[in-house]
Amino acid sequence: MGILNVTPDSFSDGGLFAAADAAIAHGMAMHAAGAELVDVGGESTRPGAHRVEVDVERARVVPVIAALSRAGVPCSVDTTRAVVARAAAEAGAALINDVSGGLADPAMASVVADCGLPWVLMHWRAHSATMTDYARYDDVVADVRSELSARVDAALAAGVRLDALVLDPGLGFAKRAEHNWALLRRLPVLLGLGLPMLIGASRKRFLPDSGHPEGSAADVRSRDLATAAVTTAVAAHAIWGVRVHDVEGSLRAAEVAAALVGVGDPAAPPVGPAEAFPAARTASV
Repeated sequence: MGILNVTPDSFSDGGLFAAADAAIAHGMAMHAAGAELVDVGGESTRPGAHRVEVDVERARVVPVIAALSRAGVPCSVDTTRAVVARAAAEAGAALINDVSGGLADPAMASVVADCGLPWVLMHWRAHSATMTDYARYDDVVADVRSELSARVDAALAAGVRLDALVLDPGLGFAKRAEHNWALLRRLPVLLGLGLPMLIGASRKRFLPDSGHPEGSAADVRSRDLATAAVTTAVAAHAIWGVRVHDVEGSLRAAEVAAALVGVGDPAAPPVGPAEAFPAARTASV
């Protein structure tokens, strides 16, 4: 899943793709590099970020999704708002990626059920402006598993199909560095819920400090290398997908993981994650 932030204030690439033409070109490039989904978001969820008006978010994402979909690029929409999710679905989005797991907007579940699209439920406790206040856990892995399970139950009760659900542990959302590493080390506990898992570690602050000024070209390159290392590790667990800025680097990392676990011939032409890891379900995407 390639990250396409159509925002001026995202933490690592804010403003680079705020213009629709630049966003569409970047989405096409990520798809050409191997992204099986381009995840289009119009509201920053970096720590401390404040919300934008719903009309602003919708105006940012819908034209980009429509253009990419017409060009044959499968898209997801990164939103916590039901009205934005519905508009994106009407524009051609193939999946709804909801970082609030349905908690931010009670209408989201009914929209997902009506649209019949896959739905990523991420572990979430509060909006970005205050989420660091909620980074308190008895056992972060057990607590995240329990809270994700509750979101699955709520989705099913609202009429969403079980095979439409993908889970995300929410690295960096109401979590300190030690929480993120614990979740990555104990992924099998979360996979025990029996649903596909999406991992979003790309360029996040808990990754090893690059030693370069934050946001500089050298810092971004270093964080992309660290992200690829995470991809290698989690792909060996047959994770459903990774959400990344550097698509090509993580695709190569997934191929290395495939070779390490004995799937395919490492000398053969590159394959995508769905082929390399048949155990990772694609949840109707």
